Amino acid sequence: MRLDRNFANGRFLEPAAGSADHELIAVYNPATEALIAHVTAASHADVIAAVDAAAVAQKAWRKLPSTERGAYLHKLADALTECAPDIGAALALESGKSVADATSEAVYAGQITRYHAEWARRIEGEVIPSDSPDENLVLHREPIGVVACLIPFNYPVYTFMRKVAPALIAGNTVVVRPSNNTPTSAFEIAKAVEKAGLPAGVVNILAMNHATAEALCTHPRIGMITLTGSVGAGRKVLEYCKENIAKPSLELGGKTPAIIEADADLERAARELVASKTTHCGQLCTAIERVYVHESVHDRFVALLKRHMSAVEFGDRSEQPSLMGPLVNEASRQSIHAMVERAIAAGATLETGGELPASAGRKGFFYPATLLSNCRQDMEIVQEETFGPVMPVVKYRTLDEALDMANDHQFGLSSVLYTENYRNAMKVANGIEAGELYVNRTPADPYQGFHAGWKRSGLGGDDGKHGMLEFTQTRLVVMKY
Repeated sequence: MRLDRNFANGRFLEPAAGSADHELIAVYNPATEALIAHVTAASHADVIAAVDAAAVAQKAWRKLPSTERGAYLHKLADALTECAPDIGAALALESGKSVADATSEAVYAGQITRYHAEWARRIEGEVIPSDSPDENLVLHREPIGVVACLIPFNYPVYTFMRKVAPALIAGNTVVVRPSNNTPTSAFEIAKAVEKAGLPAGVVNILAMNHATAEALCTHPRIGMITLTGSVGAGRKVLEYCKENIAKPSLELGGKTPAIIEADADLERAARELVASKTTHCGQLCTAIERVYVHESVHDRFVALLKRHMSAVEFGDRSEQPSLMGPLVNEASRQSIHAMVERAIAAGATLETGGELPASAGRKGFFYPATLLSNCRQDMEIVQEETFGPVMPVVKYRTLDEALDMANDHQFGLSSVLYTENYRNAMKVANGIEAGELYVNRTPADPYQGFHAGWKRSGLGGDDGKHGMLEFTQTRLVVMKY
């Protein structure tokens, strides 16, 4: 059994489990429920030391020319690519992903690191006209300091570098708290950091329980907290930020609506929506969570969805990669199933799925691909995020009605429209209350875009120029001459 070690100030800390101020975090394979590793939870002293080391390192890191920081990130991108098989192997075990998908995620992490390395010569300020003829106003972009990065369980390798790479190129240092469900891949990333030769203290990675995570987030030297997680976790981070007026950047829940117009390519739309909903068992913040279908094609489209959803089989992807994998834990499975049962009781029609797998002889936190028709806008299954392979369908008469229902929601992260009518595409593009709209495709978060939510889906955002600028603050210099 593995015993993973925290990484701080340029070195791996020796496991100290069994002492009074350390505990072991057990990590399980969600496809088999087998115990695969123990991770030493950092102590309060470990966390304080890591933040202090990051603060010291940041003074020198920010003074490096940005091209030198970029060179380090290119080395890190190389190391992540070289270490991708080891990172992927760890991720597959702790997440239930196939080895191929997990390794690809590590490769993508290297790619987004390289993308942000290329911002080295593009971090620009502004020259602003003054009201006085003998004066210049110059706006500088500067690093914030030490950033706390809180990583989710669903895409923990990609999200790790999605946060860390832009933070580093902007001149910050980081203390990373991986999810306790998927921490072992983070320590494989630490090996890549070590291999790339980043200065000590620039990247620190520690597993934590809730108390030490709070100590991290409320440390007075933390200038920013970036989180991908639930709305509840986002509220906690906002409370932590109040302590020292730290900057929050939050990517929170989503309930992606997909609007299917009568002129859409129905076969393509059905195939792509089901693929979105069943990738990683629906545990994506941008997965299709509710489907609005024009009444003239409703029955035909539901039949297509049913055919594709019914064909999805689940199981251990280490044995058969084409299967849909497991949910993160039993609590998630029970919560999703309870939502499905309440939807049926409220009048929804179960088209396929919706039953807990027989427990005899089977391990793993699996749930079938589930399709519900005859849903209403006011149903819990339409209003609340399932974060699982459940797709509710609602019928509509006009595009205005569909747009109103898509916007009648607490979340506003991503959205989808299938149509061949450019006027309808422009209407939705200008009227949807979400940070993203994907027309005739499902969400994929391009590196150079900007992944940001409206409403309760978050504050700030990731990716592209604007995601990088999240990790900066401004200084205005007024020069009289």
